[in-house]
Amino acid sequence: MGLFDGLRRGDVQFDSGDAATNAIELTKRRSQISLTKQDAATGHLRVNLSWRMRSSDIGGSQRESLLRHPFRALKPPEVVGHSQSMVNVDLDLGCLYELQDGTKGVVQPLGGYFGDVNAPPYVKLSGDDRFGSGSGETMYINLDHREHIKRLLVFVYIYDQTPAFDRTHASVTLYPSSGPRIEIHLDERQPQARSCAVVMIEKVKNEIIVRREAKFVYGFQAELDRLYGWGLQWGRGYKTKVDR
Repeated sequence: MGLFDGLRRGDVQFDSGDAATNAIELTKRRSQISLTKQDAATGHLRVNLSWRMRSSDIGGSQRESLLRHPFRALKPPEVVGHSQSMVNVDLDLGCLYELQDGTKGVVQPLGGYFGDVNAPPYVKLSGDDRFGSGSGETMYINLDHREHIKRLLVFVYIYDQTPAFDRTHASVTLYPSSGPRIEIHLDERQPQARSCAVVMIEKVKNEIIVRREAKFVYGFQAELDRLYGWGLQWGRGYKTKVDR
């Protein structure tokens, strides 16, 4: 599987958040935030991946169908859920890490590299959601050990290798120990992409900076690795079968 990268340097921009939703959305225009200046660089940083199928892609083109069969507009809409048969996409949350002592590695469901939150790499994946449930996948980063962390690249990839980012609406949300949550929406239409580097969490001049990446690649972890210069060795991996 693979990883990608693409670091953009520039002035760090800050946002006080949306008072109505208590959330900060990282966008191309406002791509970075300092957890240190938000007084949120301690405790456990929770990172959650969730996704759902794009409603416009369900059941083909509804607009064309209504033109041919106008009375279908009188029928009640179908309820769309996160069923495996409907979504048929297994998005996985992962993290490339580099510690201050030079230690590098990955936390991801593939291969069972779930990490550890109280020992190096201070990153732990809570589990593997294979069916797009409402709770999604969650990762914890222990920022009480931030002095040991150099950089963390949070990424998402499609396990079954079928390009499907253009059929799913995925988002990654960071929940600091205090202050507003941080949202990164993966809304770009990338029909051939199989992986996405979502966000970089990096120590810069004694500050913990969160920077939006949102970079889609055609490959998997190895490609992300090359783009961000991690230098790890990658091989093909598989998951064990799980009955729903």
